Amino acid sequence: MGGTSPIGRSRGNAVHLHTGTGGIVPLQNVTVLIFALIFSLLFIIALSCAFLGADEEDDPPFKSMLNDIATNDPGVVLLGENVDVDIDEPSVTVSWSLVACGDSFELDGSSGIHESQCGLPSMALWIYADNSPEPATIYDPATIPYVRNTGQRRRIENLVRFDSDYTIDVHKARLYPFDTYFLASTLRAVNASNTTVPIRKLSTIEQVTSFLVAISDVESYEIINGTQVPTRDFDLYVTRPGQLRFYTLLLFGVNWMLSHVTVGHVILARRLVDIRSMTKHLVSAFAILLIIPQLRNSMPDSPDLDDGALIDYIGFIPQMIISASCVLTILFLIMLREYDEMEGKQTPRQSTRRPSPTPLPRPPLPRTPKASSNPPAPPIPPPRKSPLRPLLLGAKVRTRSIAMERGEATCLKDELNTGFVFPPISHANWYDSSPLSFFAVPHRHNGARRTVSEVLQGPSRPGQIHLSLLRNDGWNLSL
Repeated sequence: MGGTSPIGRSRGNAVHLHTGTGGIVPLQNVTVLIFALIFSLLFIIALSCAFLGADEEDDPPFKSMLNDIATNDPGVVLLGENVDVDIDEPSVTVSWSLVACGDSFELDGSSGIHESQCGLPSMALWIYADNSPEPATIYDPATIPYVRNTGQRRRIENLVRFDSDYTIDVHKARLYPFDTYFLASTLRAVNASNTTVPIRKLSTIEQVTSFLVAISDVESYEIINGTQVPTRDFDLYVTRPGQLRFYTLLLFGVNWMLSHVTVGHVILARRLVDIRSMTKHLVSAFAILLIIPQLRNSMPDSPDLDDGALIDYIGFIPQMIISASCVLTILFLIMLREYDEMEGKQTPRQSTRRPSPTPLPRPPLPRTPKASSNPPAPPIPPPRKSPLRPLLLGAKVRTRSIAMERGEATCLKDELNTGFVFPPISHANWYDSSPLSFFAVPHRHNGARRTVSEVLQGPSRPGQIHLSLLRNDGWNLSL
């Protein structure tokens, strides 16, 4: 009865209670890894869907324009189906295709170019670019082959297309990826009878690799032998697409962040003493030094390093200088640490050496008293007890008297009462019939009960001060 010892019971049939999880199912590491792989595959598949249907546009790029010309203003049309921009040359090559709209200009059996109502020209044409004496191309409809089964004319690219090279203005090429280029040119078409054929429209595709192309054409004329000859001029503007600018600036920012990381490596390595830890920072900074040029080269359609692009003057060149300087700084810090360790092993520094404690002199050995014929000195009697002992306060506490045993009570009372009473009194009137009592109460001083408080109680006078003094021998003197 009343015991606290547990009773041994068999817990085989005990009901096991399960802790609730609040609807949250804990996942194991393998499950998390499987979910991560599934998410990665879904992400890749979703991005790959962007290629599906990329070549299936709603309408061909020139369909609506060609149908409008065939209806309202029939004639010869030149389509720039390819624009090759070469900044290093610098030049732009435009591949022009000859197209004719209207029954009087269209070759039989050739309609349907770009799913429109236009076809190939039905007449021979000589195309001149920029008033060149030599034609850029000569078109002969007789060379266009037929399809035997249908009788339709085949559209052979080399027979209906020609390339024209132009020099572009590159004074803004240094602003990559915000560089823009401009060119202007004129074209003229002449038939077999040396009669100028009006060109109704000049147009090009709007986007090529790494560039956006915008064209504006205008009807013009030339004066040849005093006769106005109709021509067609165009202005071509070439800029960078927004995606290219975004990724270029992103790589530019990443390179600067890596450069700042190398500065952080220097700051951390400077506070380290262990050479192994400093070596880790050195390896990381050196890897960044090798990564920055690779990221610079991965910028889409980036100019060469010797082209003097602004992005190199404010990006790549200072980034390489900062990163290389940080690598050299960490190397110098490691060398200094190595030198300090070598110097410390040979001669320890004065600042790190602690002065060894001076050994205390050994106490002199006690002298053995020599046998002497003189009789030994009589023992010193114990000190005489103070006659004021019955007047001590706190009889329950063992007390001691210092000044009273030495006969200094009169001197102390005279000196203290005259020196700490305001207004001071003369030595002749200080005596009072009130008894002077001394009592000693042990106090703690420096962790030991070895202090005695001595209190002088005299007549109560206004302005008298109660003073507590600490004696040199460890006693606390209270007045």
